Amino acid sequence: MSDLPPPAVILDKSQMAENIGAVARVMANFGLSDLRLVSPRDGWPQERAWATASGADWVLDGVRVFDSVAEAIADLNTVFATTARPRETRQPVRTPREASRVLYDDTASGLKTGLLFGGERAGLETTDIALCAGIVTIPIDPKHHSLNLAQAVAINAYEWRTLILDAPPPRFRDSEPPASNDLLVGMYEHLEEELENGGFFYPPEKKRSMSQNLRVMLGRAAFSEQEVATMRGAIHALSRGRGRVLAKLAAERAAKAKTDMPE
Repeated sequence: MSDLPPPAVILDKSQMAENIGAVARVMANFGLSDLRLVSPRDGWPQERAWATASGADWVLDGVRVFDSVAEAIADLNTVFATTARPRETRQPVRTPREASRVLYDDTASGLKTGLLFGGERAGLETTDIALCAGIVTIPIDPKHHSLNLAQAVAINAYEWRTLILDAPPPRFRDSEPPASNDLLVGMYEHLEEELENGGFFYPPEKKRSMSQNLRVMLGRAAFSEQEVATMRGAIHALSRGRGRVLAKLAAERAAKAKTDMPE
């Protein structure tokens, strides 16, 4: 069996400790151990989770809690959002089997990977999905498309485990690996700040959707660390150039006002 580190499992805004425990149980069943929680409704830790985990204590003992999805996936390179809902983002959509192959290849290339799951009721926010490399959708019967959280994690974990047991030869990347999510978010925020200063987000009520579209569009490019640095350098140069133009215009206006003053 391959000794590749399995993907992290990130649960966003989980509502019930019993569900977290059930997720830990299926993670242990299939050899996953890195469980991350984003703003669990009832806080953490919760004894009921250990009671439901059926002995998978090492998964719960290692849980890390974060305030946002962006923080929870900051150190990861490839993250897939697991959702059954159609979204307005133009991102690749894969089955759990297809996604497992991508995660396997990326892990074999030295990257850190993860699977993001939404809360029991509301699912994932589109803004958080926009931070991911794509969407994983479980091909269930549309007559009854309801899966509980542990079931969804189990199906994805099973596909990973099957792939590891089969130990296929990894398809290594020919190019530089993608940058981690914290570098990407830094680039997104840098660009959005300068676009805000330049008046791009108009009308203001459309800023959220416009920012989201930009992040999805740029995310599909799978920027390397060097490309992120280059992009941020380009953004900085454009903003600095705009500043020089504005300063020049202000100086010209001041000079004109001075010449127009009566002596």
